[in-house]
Amino acid sequence: LSQGGTVIGSARCKPFRTREGRLQAALNLVKRGITNLCVIGGDGSLTGANLFREEWSGLLEELAKKGKIDAEAVKKYAYLNIVGMVGSIDNDFCGTDMTIGTDSALHRIIEVVDAIMTTAQSHQRTFVLEVMGRHCGYLALVSALACGADWVFIPEYPPEEGWEDSMCVKLSE
Repeated sequence: LSQGGTVIGSARCKPFRTREGRLQAALNLVKRGITNLCVIGGDGSLTGANLFREEWSGLLEELAKKGKIDAEAVKKYAYLNIVGMVGSIDNDFCGTDMTIGTDSALHRIIEVVDAIMTTAQSHQRTFVLEVMGRHCGYLALVSALACGADWVFIPEYPPEEGWEDSMCVKLSE
């Protein structure tokens, strides 16, 4: 828990986007006796978890009809408890103060900036750092503030006409 990053593993699962894939996932959970599921992810993961929850009883019925599980298993696993935790470095999920992953991503960015800062200063060079965040500039903005950046671009506030000249003036100061 103290280590940032996707140490528990992370992967997109194309088959889960289909009913057949979710049917296989349901069979896997029943075979392993799993009745509680914790989903850590962003919009796609949590939407998928909600769909899985909505389809759960129908998936069990379909598995029983196909002879993959018996009626007793349908009763025993009738309820699947799902907890969704927002995990995304974007920090763009409504209703959360900070998503899981944002703080550790910011920490890593600051470490990288610290590592290149002496090179930038000794060689009198300007460095450009790009951070992830998709359509959300939160990580770029807080990174810029934490590291004392001279210039930042964020998608919520696109640069104005002539930004190149303004940036060159600022960086030459």
